[in-house]
Amino acid sequence: MTESIEASVVVPTHSERRWASLRRTVASAQAQRVRPAEIIVVVDHNPDLFERVKAEFPEVTVLENESERGASGNRNTGAFHARSELIAFLDDDTVAHPTWLEHLAAPFGDPAVVGAGGLIVPAWERHRPSWLPDELLWTVGVSYAGMPTSIAEIRNVWSASMMIRREAFVRVGGFRVGFGKLGDQNRPEDTELCLRISAETGGHWMYVPDSVIEHDVPLDRSTFRFFLRRCYAEGRGKVQMAGLLPRDQKLGAEQDYLRRTLPRAVAHNLKAATLGRGGFHALRAVTVIAAVAAAGFGGGVETLAGMHEPGTATRV
Repeated sequence: MTESIEASVVVPTHSERRWASLRRTVASAQAQRVRPAEIIVVVDHNPDLFERVKAEFPEVTVLENESERGASGNRNTGAFHARSELIAFLDDDTVAHPTWLEHLAAPFGDPAVVGAGGLIVPAWERHRPSWLPDELLWTVGVSYAGMPTSIAEIRNVWSASMMIRREAFVRVGGFRVGFGKLGDQNRPEDTELCLRISAETGGHWMYVPDSVIEHDVPLDRSTFRFFLRRCYAEGRGKVQMAGLLPRDQKLGAEQDYLRRTLPRAVAHNLKAATLGRGGFHALRAVTVIAAVAAAGFGGGVETLAGMHEPGTATRV
């Protein structure tokens, strides 16, 4: 008989376009070597999809988003209904490796750990763009160069593969509703949650590379145009998040990434190009510069918008 763990797995979903990937996600959660106590699929204001999911997965708890539209409210609905002490989140376009859950739960023997996240690897629909450097793989929602290669404390993790203590999650009210990914907005609701929980509880987060999921990267997210839009949106989102943080809480990880990781990426790729190791290295160096420019432009746009919005004082 398969061993179980006192953890609920929450999978938010919103569109029939992801039906095939949702089925794979649920199947991977069910196939864990150490099975979860329950699997909860939450449908975001889509009655037809809700009925279809209920019919397809009778052994899974299926809920409708009780909050406003968006991933934050969707995840909150599932988490607040969860009955386990630990809550794990999986996106509906991911596939968890069989040991994902047990590895993700391992750090929670330490009561100071409030949450954990795992390694996210890309599942390219076609192939990885040659111009995309390892340091910028976060633009397609996966782990990137510069992250720890062994289990380590980390400032924040991503909600595509996240586990959290239910007590801490409920204590802060969950994800900030209205602050997240919806339409053309791409605000870092998972980073904001991690920072808020750490500030409220004094606990810390762990990164567990042995806990692995694969994240779909469709063809339309492998284009340079999408890449620039993603960097621009990230710049705007980080400025919005900074406006929610206490004044003494800095975005140190972002500053270190800009000052150290990205300059090293430019230098490494330019050196490789000059040594004849492939022209794509020159393209990757240019891509890093374009990413910084797009994010900076987005941050500037958001700062100006905050200054002109009545009653708003945006801090950076």
